[in-house]
Amino acid sequence: MVQVQDREFPDHLYYDMENQIWYEPLADGTVRAGFTTWAASLMGDVLVFTPKRLNRDFEKGRSFAVVEGGKWIGSARAAFDGVVLAHNETLMRKTELLNEDAFGAGWMLIVRPARADWREGLVTGPEIAPAFEAWLTTDAYKNRAS
Repeated sequence: MVQVQDREFPDHLYYDMENQIWYEPLADGTVRAGFTTWAASLMGDVLVFTPKRLNRDFEKGRSFAVVEGGKWIGSARAAFDGVVLAHNETLMRKTELLNEDAFGAGWMLIVRPARADWREGLVTGPEIAPAFEAWLTTDAYKNRAS
């Protein structure tokens, strides 16, 4: 685990700092994705989770899910091109899981990346803390909405 500010980030995951989304490579070549705990806290109580439909392509920088929270409504933007293979049905019914267990039961999607280089531009391991701190100083998150 990497400690950043008052949050822990599992160091085996890959992070898109700009969008505060984590990616976990799975054994079958697919990737599980979810919001970080930091993003979940900014959203407030999550009220609605609407993923892109199954077997639909998505593009880097475009939405592959929409989340509505008490403080924020916006898109989960993908860090790479791919296709949605599964979404967390439990999260759709129990949206509070995103706030309670963002790195576990609150995961959003399982996707198949379009290319093998999907990790490009993401950070992991010891890179997490300095990348997060650098992103935080930009204040970009304060102006982010859908």
